[in-house]
Amino acid sequence: MPLGTLDRTPPPFFRQGPSALTKLAFFSALALFLMVADTRFGFIEPLRAAVATALLPVQRVLAVPVQMWEGGGDYLRGLQAAQAGEREAHAALARQAAQAARVDELAAENQRLRALLDLRPSLTVRTVSAEVMYEASDPYSRKVFIDRGQAQGVVRGAPVINESGVLGQVTRVYPLSAEVTLLTDRDAAIPVLNTRTQQRSAAYGGAGGGANPVLELRFMAGNADVQPGDLLTTSGIDGVYPPGLPVAKVVSVDRRADSGFARILLAPTASPDGVRHVLVLEPL
Repeated sequence: MPLGTLDRTPPPFFRQGPSALTKLAFFSALALFLMVADTRFGFIEPLRAAVATALLPVQRVLAVPVQMWEGGGDYLRGLQAAQAGEREAHAALARQAAQAARVDELAAENQRLRALLDLRPSLTVRTVSAEVMYEASDPYSRKVFIDRGQAQGVVRGAPVINESGVLGQVTRVYPLSAEVTLLTDRDAAIPVLNTRTQQRSAAYGGAGGGANPVLELRFMAGNADVQPGDLLTTSGIDGVYPPGLPVAKVVSVDRRADSGFARILLAPTASPDGVRHVLVLEPL
């Protein structure tokens, strides 16, 4: 077949329309026209509103996972913040409780110290203030150790008192400390005077036994004029304790028919439990 007779036109499948440049110019002009027309006349606004209305449910459905994720994160952060705030609040309450307890303790201690200072002018002997360090480990005795000794002028036999009355007597002295035997010890004894009847006697410790020993008036006649509530003070006849210091109060009187003596139990006016600050007196 001669070459001049061949059909050189492309088949319909490969035939092309307008060129790419022509399409670009056309659609650019169309887009510009639509933008200007929409700006001037707004005829696309109803179409935009309809499309937005139709797509709103889809947008809300698609936004649910995002909202759940963000809400879960906010919940966890809020829970952590609440737990941290609760821990801080508990810690603050604990600090405030400790401070309140410390304030109450300091107030009570201040009151005791003021009472000791008010007691000093009424004493005619030299006094040394001391602080109780610890109690003796012997379970069968009632003794404490104070932080004053020979270096501060403490001598053996010196009376020891607090704002409530007589506590005991120094029985051992060391260079910087001293041992005090309390009135409730089973080996302690002190001359006393009944302020109501002016009757003299002697009080002995360790009468009650157990964890709360008390004092006892011994060798008192069964018909002796002693009543519960009587206040007993130091008589001063022993040459150790100044007269007039509170010692104990009568709590019970048992007048036994089978004995010539009455069993009289006393409660010390100065409780040895929990005492911290004391005064050591110079023996008369």
